[in-house]
Amino acid sequence: MKLKNLLIGASVVAVSATTALAQDMTIVSWGGAYSASQQAAYHDPYMAANPGVNIINDESSNEAVAKLRAMAEAGNITWDVVDVVAADAIRLCDEGLAMVIDPATMLAAAPDGTSAADDFGDLMVSECYIPSIVYSTTFGYRTDLVGDTPPTSVCDVFDLVNYPGQRSLEKRPINNMEWALLCDGVAAEDVYDVLETDEGIAQAFAKLDTIKDSVVWWSAGADTPQLLADGEVIMGSTYNGRLFALIEEQGQPVAMLWDAQVYDIDGWIIPAGLSPERQQAALDYIFFATDTQRLADQAKYISYGPARASSAPLVGLHATLGIDMAPHMPTDPANATNTFLYNYAWWADYRDDLDAKFQAWLAQ
Repeated sequence: MKLKNLLIGASVVAVSATTALAQDMTIVSWGGAYSASQQAAYHDPYMAANPGVNIINDESSNEAVAKLRAMAEAGNITWDVVDVVAADAIRLCDEGLAMVIDPATMLAAAPDGTSAADDFGDLMVSECYIPSIVYSTTFGYRTDLVGDTPPTSVCDVFDLVNYPGQRSLEKRPINNMEWALLCDGVAAEDVYDVLETDEGIAQAFAKLDTIKDSVVWWSAGADTPQLLADGEVIMGSTYNGRLFALIEEQGQPVAMLWDAQVYDIDGWIIPAGLSPERQQAALDYIFFATDTQRLADQAKYISYGPARASSAPLVGLHATLGIDMAPHMPTDPANATNTFLYNYAWWADYRDDLDAKFQAWLAQ
């Protein structure tokens, strides 16, 4: 029987690939094209190498914080590995709902021996977080519905005169508040200082009020691509990888609006409170799924940049389309002429308060 040695802290635990891991493992993510890319790059190869493991996909990442809080309160953690954005990982770690990760013993080094901590670098924004991809939230628009002058600025989203019709925005304050202030004359470097004031919050809501009646609000990453495909909205925000799938894989009459795209990182946490056996299984999966090759492999299926420096040179062609993936990454120089830098720590501190205010505004 083949044994894998898994380092946890200073101890070595022998984990049998055919017994200790012979169980269901619930992995939580975002669904759609993103979960499909994880299935191809991570889940299927992992299950092939570990025949006793059955990975169950749960698409509840947008509710991860609330659900993990409820599970912890009930003393019943049903998730094994959870894909979350950085700000949510920081909150979960601060609340003791995610286990601390030691990259020296729990994550694979790069092929040249570079430590995981150095390979991930500044993207490891929390001691509980293992980043996997760099992505952006940006806009797609219907090329056949915008007339002879396609939008070039994120502020065109607020222009109902030249671009009449419905647009879709995510049903949460993140990104919407920043775009509203940017398009109301606030300098990018001042956005978060302004949002810390009641006047700044009111300013953002006032700008959003100008298009509120023309907005379809989405909760799942697949919503905007479907709305665009159906022609129900003229433009809408979503994750750049979802738009890549819509444009390149499905051939829909949609184009990207990269202006003021908001960079973010996505990655894994392991819930605190798992049994020792489940924790070991989750760590074994994480060790596998976040190595250099695996992160590069995900870029064959979706246009998100791998979070490890050693993975970037391995990004090549799309697995089925055969097109070069590099120009479709949010980090490509041609796409990154005007990006907005998302403040993970700020949102970790202010998210609960602004969520409540945003929902109250929506209900008005």
